[in-house]
Amino acid sequence: MDPWLIWAVAGFVLVIAELVTGTFYLLVIGLGAFAGALVAWGGGNGVVQALVGGAVAIVGVGLANAWHRRQPKDPAGHSNFLDRGQPVVLESWANEQTRIARVKYRGTTWDARVLEADAAAVPGATLYIEGQEGSMLLVAAAPPAR
Repeated sequence: MDPWLIWAVAGFVLVIAELVTGTFYLLVIGLGAFAGALVAWGGGNGVVQALVGGAVAIVGVGLANAWHRRQPKDPAGHSNFLDRGQPVVLESWANEQTRIARVKYRGTTWDARVLEADAAAVPGATLYIEGQEGSMLLVAAAPPAR
């Protein structure tokens, strides 16, 4: 098997693995593998292929790390995502003692944890998204401060 093909396959495997993790680190390492494939295709020897691929990967990981550090962190510890502040409708309680409810959002039903005990949290009430933990929405009676 040609060296450029090995590098390209490695790059595709890393990029596909990145689709599962969503961190950008495997993406830039995959780009390093593609850079190594280009050098191999151009006739460079194994040492040059490894140096170029490694350099691209190291620079990319550094840039991805710097980007992650610049992202704002929510002081309350909740995820800071685009749906924050959007209204949802409380459909029913899954477990009222643990404040787990079913809410309607974007045409589908989601599991949600109601953050504070609120007497107004009855089926049909409008709540607001505060954050997300895994696939569970974190909701409250009042819209979050932006």
